[in-house]
Amino acid sequence: MISPIGWIIIWIGIAFDILGAIGLVRFPDIYNRLQASTKCVTLGTFGIMVGIFLLKGFSPIGIKALICGGFLLLTSPVAAHALMKGALHFGTKMWHGSVVDKYGEDKLGGEQIEKGAK
Repeated sequence: MISPIGWIIIWIGIAFDILGAIGLVRFPDIYNRLQASTKCVTLGTFGIMVGIFLLKGFSPIGIKALICGGFLLLTSPVAAHALMKGALHFGTKMWHGSVVDKYGEDKLGGEQIEKGAK
């Protein structure tokens, strides 16, 4: 009974990873791309790891999948946050269609939204 659930979770994880890859290609600036890729790939890859654990159980490969999933859940959002903060401090502007930049107003002395063609 646990095997079909594991395969369903793996396929949901693959769908999340594909959506993250599409967001990485389609979104206009680094901030939107990082958001799409981090959220989707973290959840998608964690889903794949949980699915592998459900298929393999408490075997060495199942335990390794759980450890990798936990490590990914802890490190991926932190890395994306560091990349976004670094991009802001190096002056990378947000897409001109961005509406609000509260961080830029509060911490950097003004909005960091690209002025340009709309």
